Amino acid sequence: MCRSIKTLRPPALSEEATEEEIRAAALQYVRKVSGFRAPAAHNREVFDRAVDAIAEATAGLLDGLEVRGAGAATAEARRAG
Repeated sequence: MCRSIKTLRPPALSEEATEEEIRAAALQYVRKVSGFRAPAAHNREVFDRAVDAIAEATAGLLDGLEVRGAGAATAEARRAG
């Protein structure tokens, strides 16, 4: 996996991951999988859709994770957030 993608859940991050951090990870993933740092104009739309879909899936994953040892208060705070 791409080494520049960092773990976005506690305790790796002291706070909830931001939208920017989630999108940056999604962009790195799509770049790695596609082999393109920046897509050609004819691939831009599909590239951007993939980044959006992966960012959305990542946010859903992080929202749904229950990290044991991180404390129930952290999970509750995220849900209430």
